[in-house]
Amino acid sequence: MTGRGRPGESAARTFEALPPAKGSRAPFAESWWGRAWLRSLEESSLDSGRLSRGRTYARGGAVGPVTVAPGSAAAPVQGSRRTPYRATVQVEQLTDRQWDRLLDMIAERAANIAALLDGEMPAGLADDAAAAGVPLLPGSRDLDPECSCPDWGYPCKHAAALCYQVARLLDRDPFVLLLLRGRDERELMDELGRRNTARASAEAAVSATTAGAHPDGSPARTSDPAGPAFASRSELPPLPAPPPLPDRAGRGPALAGSAVPEPGVDPAALELLAADTATRARHLLAGALGPRHADTAPPVPLTEWQDAVRLAAAHPTPEVFALIAANCGRTPRELAAATRAWRYGGAASLDGLESSWTPPPSRLERDREALRADWADGRPPRLRSWRNRWTVEGRDAQLRLGRDGLWYPYTKDQGTWSPAGPPDADAAVVLTALLET
Repeated sequence: MTGRGRPGESAARTFEALPPAKGSRAPFAESWWGRAWLRSLEESSLDSGRLSRGRTYARGGAVGPVTVAPGSAAAPVQGSRRTPYRATVQVEQLTDRQWDRLLDMIAERAANIAALLDGEMPAGLADDAAAAGVPLLPGSRDLDPECSCPDWGYPCKHAAALCYQVARLLDRDPFVLLLLRGRDERELMDELGRRNTARASAEAAVSATTAGAHPDGSPARTSDPAGPAFASRSELPPLPAPPPLPDRAGRGPALAGSAVPEPGVDPAALELLAADTATRARHLLAGALGPRHADTAPPVPLTEWQDAVRLAAAHPTPEVFALIAANCGRTPRELAAATRAWRYGGAASLDGLESSWTPPPSRLERDREALRADWADGRPPRLRSWRNRWTVEGRDAQLRLGRDGLWYPYTKDQGTWSPAGPPDADAAVVLTALLET
């Protein structure tokens, strides 16, 4: 590790253990910098099965309080024995020269400081830092996980659990990443304050010189009339303020009964489409006004059937169900199952309801091993396997592996399999929640 003995060496923060999140489909990292941390972990791992078990441990609350210090994070992780193991992950610290460059970049724009204080890591800052040779985000070989357990895996499931938990901490506070790189929040803000003061003094001196006098009051020998023009070339006109987010979507025009409809035009259907358009427009505006808009993937085009199911899920009234079912040639029962699937996972969940596929055998075998390793007594229920489906023997319970890599739970109702809950990448998490219902 580099940079030992520098300021910030003794700084450390301890975060309380996060609550269990079994059965949750929420990712471990929602922020782009948290996902960069997980990408570094997953690219350096030699065993994806241990990563899967690490996710299960983290979701199940096995990771205790996490202590983050310059260059490392550590926590007790409860394994199979009574005494928790001690897991750590080390991160290379930045050198003094790298910190000097990074602090200059942060201080150059007040927006950088505001974003950090607001819990955001500016993407432009990370890109500029990387271009200047300052590795703010961890790369594929920057994380060094260790554990006191006898497992030789790299990382073992306990160290992997710690790394997944650190990703959740990074989501909440980007200063955790800066602390891992070597400096704590107070030290950073003090240093940025000094640099801003020095910058303001220098700008005042330049302004006084341009105005015809030196800071000491003596007249300036020359003036540069082009100076203001060059100084203003980096200034852009302010953007107009975005529109405020309305409390609720508009209702749209009332068409039914207000006029004689054109042949082939259903006024009630037009009212529904107008209301749905208003709802989607408000959703898009809320995303655009949110802090993670730049990191949001563009929407994927839907088929007519997918869009019809989405519409039914967004407006679950008897009239809408009857209208959509009649126009799609489906029974209300079929549409209800499709709508339930959509609410649990969108297009990927709907595909799992209506089709089957053959996953790679290595994926199924890996998940079977993880299921056996994570089950309480090491003996999970007997499963009948067919393509992407595992059916629990003696129970009306089934898991389906989606093309998105997630396991979806199903139960049988009156002879028909129906979606029964949210998915998860870990089959053990989904099966446990399914059998407990």
